[in-house]
Amino acid sequence: MNQVTLTVEGKKERIDAWIAEKIPELSRSRVQKLIEDGNIQLNGRICTDKKVKVADGDRLSVTIPDSQPLELVAEAIDLAILYEDDDLVIIDKPAGLVVHPAPGHESGTLVNAILHHCPNIAGIGGVQRPGIVHRLDKDTTGALVIAKTDRAHQHLQAQLKAKTARREYLGIVHGAPKTESGTIDLPVGRHRSDRQKMAVVPPEKGGRNAVTHWQVLERLGNYSLLQFRLETGRTHQIRVHSSQIGYPIVGDPVYSSGRSIGVNLPGQLLHARRLILEHPVTGESIEAIAPIPPIFSKVLDILRAKVGGAGKSGPANALF
Repeated sequence: MNQVTLTVEGKKERIDAWIAEKIPELSRSRVQKLIEDGNIQLNGRICTDKKVKVADGDRLSVTIPDSQPLELVAEAIDLAILYEDDDLVIIDKPAGLVVHPAPGHESGTLVNAILHHCPNIAGIGGVQRPGIVHRLDKDTTGALVIAKTDRAHQHLQAQLKAKTARREYLGIVHGAPKTESGTIDLPVGRHRSDRQKMAVVPPEKGGRNAVTHWQVLERLGNYSLLQFRLETGRTHQIRVHSSQIGYPIVGDPVYSSGRSIGVNLPGQLLHARRLILEHPVTGESIEAIAPIPPIFSKVLDILRAKVGGAGKSGPANALF
């Protein structure tokens, strides 16, 4: 159990919104549940009204109960393996597959599948996220590496931190960038009012350094096929950055402002195409390339037909 004491500074604001901003790891809905359970005190008294407004000088005490670990169960879920040996496995994650269990997704996740595929992986890198080195959003597809040993887990995470591992993505975006390439260097953090979203947030407000490099592969009228290379790995980084510069990912239900392309999509058309890393034991370079999902190819075919064939920038054809 953790207890946090805060003093309010500034204008009046709803208590749930104010606490969610000051404690980024708590979503607004989580704060409301803490209020409902009597875990928040305002000026020494338990507060049970999530709509009450706090004002300058108010004192808050927030009690955060220890989380109850989810029970992880091995499940026989088919996995598309791109590479595997005794130390690691790289899978091609499909759209719709959540990486690890969380409230609302207690089963049917990649972790459940990995526990079945690799029975000895339990506890590697953490009890609740065994083997997980990095994540892909639920509807983002493509290459994702899982460590089978503690040594591999530590080595792979160190590569990501040192930026020696290379992660390349393909995304179909709304709009046509004026230049052929660029770099987005904008801090990303939890959205102030919608705690389920991320946003560009200044460091003093909790934003963390985030750098994304992009390049136009193909121009398709009012759409473009971009290649993204991650230098950092913040939650929703590419989706937030791409939207911030005016070219949101097609099919993104959160950051594309309700834009439609006229095709029924499972989610954002963002694909982790290539993963290059150093083997944690042999030191050899490993390159895993995830095939383009059929829906991704279908949308490209439709857009190419609308503009009369392949777009102006041609290197994309070599990818398909």
